[in-house]
Amino acid sequence: MGRTDIAVTPIGLGVMQFAGGSGVFRAMFPPIEQTAMTDIVRAALDGGIGWFDTAEMYGGGRSERGLAAALDALDVRPGRVTIATKWLPFLRSARNIGATIGERQAALDPYTIDLHQIHQPWSFSSPEAEMDAMADLVEAGVIRAVGVSNFDERRMRRAHAALARRGLPLASNQVHVSLLHREIESNGVLAAARELGVTIIAYSPLDSGLLTGKFHFEPERLKATPIGRRMGLRRKLDRSRPLIDVLEAIAEAYDATLAQVALAWLLDRYGETVVAIPGASRPKHAADAAGALDLTLTEREIERLDEVSERVSG
Repeated sequence: MGRTDIAVTPIGLGVMQFAGGSGVFRAMFPPIEQTAMTDIVRAALDGGIGWFDTAEMYGGGRSERGLAAALDALDVRPGRVTIATKWLPFLRSARNIGATIGERQAALDPYTIDLHQIHQPWSFSSPEAEMDAMADLVEAGVIRAVGVSNFDERRMRRAHAALARRGLPLASNQVHVSLLHREIESNGVLAAARELGVTIIAYSPLDSGLLTGKFHFEPERLKATPIGRRMGLRRKLDRSRPLIDVLEAIAEAYDATLAQVALAWLLDRYGETVVAIPGASRPKHAADAAGALDLTLTEREIERLDEVSERVSG
């Protein structure tokens, strides 16, 4: 993970869905029972996924607690997996990072925080103040590394420089990256990440399931999708169809799924700079994502996906 000593698998599991039915996620994801969360985490671990990404914002700790309970039920010892979480900056200042870290620890207990991230690029404090507060936690042994999320190039560079003054690296920047969202290539984030040695964590790498093809092959599934996601998916459905056709052709050649091909493209296209955190609301989703770890595309297949992706991405 960046220039830290934290090693992660190229694919992790995002557990935002574990906040389903709670807070702002009530309209986005249905509630998931704890037994189902445990089954999802088991499928991820069985498939070779070794780390998980959650956040305070995901249900006010509901996702963190669900993840911790699942790992505990599976007898996963603290330290065996890597855990990343995030601090929510909205209407807060950097001082709140230290003041609320105990809540994050309690939600994840007995598991520790390997990577703590600033969730959004807005707060009452500067990136420099936020990084100083995070650095204090690293020096106190409370967290292992510091990351950011949704930071543009300029803000990421400021965060990196502030941590460097404390003798620490910026581990990561978590942003939306997929075959349909390739802005990191043009907005300076990818180039800066490579220059600075920062890992890009790609969230929504399957665009809320759009790149699995399920909504193209079975449009009626949209009706069962929570309204918070339905409108966005419907707008992208026709535009993304040419990309789905190419994904389907490549998937058939490998006896793989479209999701696995989409994830393999992301890893092969960007190399070690980018890791991905697809989400899962069912065990088979986690198992499917893990299967991408064993899939390597040819240069020609990557080029084919690039060509179509460039025409339909936005």
